[in-house]
Amino acid sequence: MLLTRELSRISRGGFNRFRWLLSLPAEQQQHHRHHLFSPTNSSIFPAPLDASQQVLGRRAIYYWVSNAVKSIGQQVHHQSSAVAEEQLDPFSLVADELSLVANKLRAMVIAEVPKLASAAEYFFRMGVEGKRLRPTVVLLMATALNAPVPRSPSEVAVDFSSKEVRTRQQCIAEITEMIHVASLLHDDVLDDADTRRGIGSLNFVMGNKLAVLAGDFLLSRACVALASLKNTEVVSLLATVVEHLVTGETMQMTTSADQRCSMEYYMQKTYYKTASLISNSCKAIALLAGQTAEVSMMAFEYGKNLGLAFQLIDDVLDFTGTSATLGKGSLSDIRHGIVTAPILFAMEEYPQLRDVVDQGFDDPRNVDLALEYLGKSRGIQRTRELATKHANLASDAIDSLPESDDEDVQRSRRALVELTQRVITRTK
Repeated sequence: MLLTRELSRISRGGFNRFRWLLSLPAEQQQHHRHHLFSPTNSSIFPAPLDASQQVLGRRAIYYWVSNAVKSIGQQVHHQSSAVAEEQLDPFSLVADELSLVANKLRAMVIAEVPKLASAAEYFFRMGVEGKRLRPTVVLLMATALNAPVPRSPSEVAVDFSSKEVRTRQQCIAEITEMIHVASLLHDDVLDDADTRRGIGSLNFVMGNKLAVLAGDFLLSRACVALASLKNTEVVSLLATVVEHLVTGETMQMTTSADQRCSMEYYMQKTYYKTASLISNSCKAIALLAGQTAEVSMMAFEYGKNLGLAFQLIDDVLDFTGTSATLGKGSLSDIRHGIVTAPILFAMEEYPQLRDVVDQGFDDPRNVDLALEYLGKSRGIQRTRELATKHANLASDAIDSLPESDDEDVQRSRRALVELTQRVITRTK
């Protein structure tokens, strides 16, 4: 298709010039041919091999077509490169570092008691590590912020080598994943979940008590690693994350009727339960890199909006996905009485759905009725639109970072933007 378009374009210009040239007397062709085929005239028309040739004939046409095809080939190459750039895989970009982080995590969760060690490493074993979205975001952000940092001459700061800074940032990736997995273990106990990541949940396999203790053990390991960074601001950030996780879970368990039907309350709870970890981890990466307050806030905004978009799509998939693709039971939220964005949006269109929500979902008929209202509404669509809005805000935060000519920095920033699109288009 590209070849057809390009030949058509060239034929309207270059080939008409050939027809004009061939119509001239022989003595004039020599003069115009020298100008027409000069390299300075056009890249499409190369100079002929035989300068004394008096007529163009087939050989001139051959050179014209050959160079046109060559030009098209170069365009195809450039377009292919652009496509390859657009299809950048964020996870592959940090695959080697992710392997190092995974190995370190497995080493960090070794415990004296074999049963506890087995429980603690349950979701760190190869094959059940999950998407590893959070450490991927953290590692990409570390490279994306690897830019010169403006410092005033009077500023006194500890000067770490680039390698040492990167090692400390990798530690944030490990801490973030341990906090995340600990929260999953505790959530599964609270939700009485049977599956997680396509296998039996830890509480289902080993019991609630061991699952809670394993989560506590991971949090303690995360605290030890955090203390080793000796950065009070970073310690405070990630300690706040743990507080937010507890706050968000408590908000979900103790809602009043009005809070349960409030989009503002839902978004605040979602930030605490999902987005706080990503946003504060990204900010911690910026702080360890010695970035300015403005840059640190941009990193925070990226993580916050990515986390909100992620959870909004999670809420959609709970209604539209299947157990096989999700790795957990579909409709799990509504069956546990948890009201999420799709239902909240549906309630705006059908206020009578509020009565169903207030009655609760212990009765399966109420679940069916809520799903019927949801199906008639734009609840799913509006939730996707809200997720897209937050994904775009996350992309804007990356675009607002100080410019850099470093190719690795630019590639990592493109990967972070690519992640925002993957989050909102995922099916599991």
